[in-house]
Amino acid sequence: MATTTKIQPRALVRASGGPRYAVALAVDALGTGLLRPFLLLYGVMVLRLSASDTGIAMTVGVVVGLVCMPAVGRWLDRGARSTVVAASMLVRVLGVALLLAAPAGHVWLFATAALFLGIGNQAWPAAHAALVATVAHGRERDAALAAGRALRNAGLGAGALLATACLAGGTTALQALAAVTGLAYLAAAALAWSVHLHAHPAATPAKGRAGGPAPRMRALLAANVVYVFCLNVPEIALPLVLVTQMHASPVWSAAIFVANTVLVVTLQVPVTVLMSRFPRRTVLAIAGVVLTASYLGFLAATSLGHGWSAPAVAAVSVVCTIGEIIYAGSATPLVTALAPAHLLGRTLARFQLSTGFGLAVSPAVITTLASHGSAALWGSLAAATLLSASAVTTEKDQGTRLSGCSRRA
Repeated sequence: MATTTKIQPRALVRASGGPRYAVALAVDALGTGLLRPFLLLYGVMVLRLSASDTGIAMTVGVVVGLVCMPAVGRWLDRGARSTVVAASMLVRVLGVALLLAAPAGHVWLFATAALFLGIGNQAWPAAHAALVATVAHGRERDAALAAGRALRNAGLGAGALLATACLAGGTTALQALAAVTGLAYLAAAALAWSVHLHAHPAATPAKGRAGGPAPRMRALLAANVVYVFCLNVPEIALPLVLVTQMHASPVWSAAIFVANTVLVVTLQVPVTVLMSRFPRRTVLAIAGVVLTASYLGFLAATSLGHGWSAPAVAAVSVVCTIGEIIYAGSATPLVTALAPAHLLGRTLARFQLSTGFGLAVSPAVITTLASHGSAALWGSLAAATLLSASAVTTEKDQGTRLSGCSRRA
């Protein structure tokens, strides 16, 4: 098995889609960071909506946005690449425009804006992965996907910090941030479209799988729904436990979130390259084991005394972030490696459906479990994640079976 031992920065940028595309990713992430963490505040402060109506509208936007994924998958399978990425950014421009045009009290306009933002947010990961899979191959592709995630997290973090500093301006500042976000999406879409990358629909990724069927990946998709909960642990689970159950200062939650962002930005590529010596499916199972250990660590940390619990939770959060990094560096590359070229888009769309579903239900699941105590929350997450890791390990790759049958024939 080919192993990536060293990735040069220029080669990594080229494998990620080129300099213009990298700039497009950075601009898009910066704009997203300006608005997405404060979208709830926009609905409450600017449009004078109730918190419950705003939250429901945002949730509906995310869930209904998943409906677009089959169409996105078919579009990608016709060879479109940079056009789909640009479209995922442009549709969010429409969402921001609706936000700015919505009068106070109009929940349906806000819900429609959240829908367009949700469509763009759901379509982008599959389109980006398909573009990178067209440019790069093998373990270089894994590193390129990891670099894209690191760059995106850096942009999101920078945007969120800049927006936080501007929030003192009240509703006017929120409207200004939304306007800047729309301009950022528009500029990013223009840059992404200018790459003009298109894949021939008949292209084949690997010998023996040119015309193979779509991989079923049932265990992988089901496991991914559970794995993706780790992405909401720093944003939802830990603040909920630290502030409401342990009565710790909110500073701990903020510090953990910042540390998570910094670790992802700095370690995503090195860890992905380091783990490239193992099969992708094995690495994904390792991520499940690391995440399970971190959930059990959180359970142990919450049982400590008042003065030790918060620092212990912060320390364990580093382990959880490592698990998240390993998961993110192996899941999408595994899917792109399993998919036949002519069905890459639809395969990535199915994977994004499982990711989006997990992200949509995880806040409700986490808060419900947390209401029954730390044992219910962390014990359930640990058991479900370990079971998912086991399922990932035992599932057989359809492509492997088909190629094996071809060799025997």
